[in-house]
Amino acid sequence: MQRSRTRKLLTRILWFDPGAVEEVKEPVKTPEVAPEPAPVEKPAEARWTGEREQGVRAPGTRSTSRVLSRSLTWGEPGRRLPDIYSDHFGLKARPFALTPDPDFLFWPPAHETAYAMLEYGVHTNAPITLITGEIGTGKTTLLLHLVRSLGPEIKVGLISNPHGSRAELLRWVLQALEQPAEPHESYVDLFSRFQSFLLSEYAEGRSVVLIFDEAQNLSAEALEELRMFININSGKDEVLQLVLIGQPELRDLVSRPGMRQFVQRVASSYHLTAMDLRTVRGYIQHRLKVAGCDQRVFTPSAITMIFDLTKGVPRLVNQICDLSMVYAFTKGKPTVTKATVRQVVADGIFFSAQAASDTNEKLE
Repeated sequence: MQRSRTRKLLTRILWFDPGAVEEVKEPVKTPEVAPEPAPVEKPAEARWTGEREQGVRAPGTRSTSRVLSRSLTWGEPGRRLPDIYSDHFGLKARPFALTPDPDFLFWPPAHETAYAMLEYGVHTNAPITLITGEIGTGKTTLLLHLVRSLGPEIKVGLISNPHGSRAELLRWVLQALEQPAEPHESYVDLFSRFQSFLLSEYAEGRSVVLIFDEAQNLSAEALEELRMFININSGKDEVLQLVLIGQPELRDLVSRPGMRQFVQRVASSYHLTAMDLRTVRGYIQHRLKVAGCDQRVFTPSAITMIFDLTKGVPRLVNQICDLSMVYAFTKGKPTVTKATVRQVVADGIFFSAQAASDTNEKLE
């Protein structure tokens, strides 16, 4: 009964039925609860420690939300919050979430090659590894899979969306490596600490890898600064490696005549492309299977239409598949047909349709 009412309500919302609001106008009884005891004041240091865990910063401190390191924890693989249509399709997880998730990683030839280049670069101590691709092609998912597969012998600093001056870039790097970087310290002080850290890690038998996601946002001056970082060495051995992940603009940037010294240090590179129709078929079924469903939810004609709309960009495929499954659920249908996908598009809620068209023009 509850599922039937939920489906009816969601159907009205999706088709913008003004009567949908009336469906939920039922009196709700609020249970009586005992008053909570007065909170115990924590010491300032402990209070800010707890608030930092919730994303609150203490006064006078700098945000490090874009900086991650190997100390990040990964939740139990496959564990997800229940989704509105999960029971309807017999799922244990949401198969087409938009956030990068290595647990759902699919391995078409292009992604296998891109990941092989990442592994090759890291494990052969390549000075610079460069991976590029259009928006939504799965670069960050590959990156996250790489980070959690590396052992303790490799120290990883992950910096997302880097920007700023050369001193600010060095602060991003030190924070990613869990090293102090005070605002009042000079560039010389910061660089000295960075160099000492690299040499101490090398002495302990560990490699240091700096990974820059969304690296197309780096300026030519910042890339040259990074090239200078990898000149720090111990005899003939490299003590630092760089992995740059970004959109096609990054490849255009490093191809400029003034970047010849940088390009000469790129030992491993690959450009990740979108999926073809055959790959999209396998991709959709793979994600459904990982989510706990072995049935053919999407008809062949629906998949063909999805490919035509998304041009094989994984993130766009996820978005329209997710919306189509919601539509099928609201109508009580066990499968997603071409008519279902067409209705999603006709209702104008697949906002990425134009983005897919723009991507196709770039690829052509």
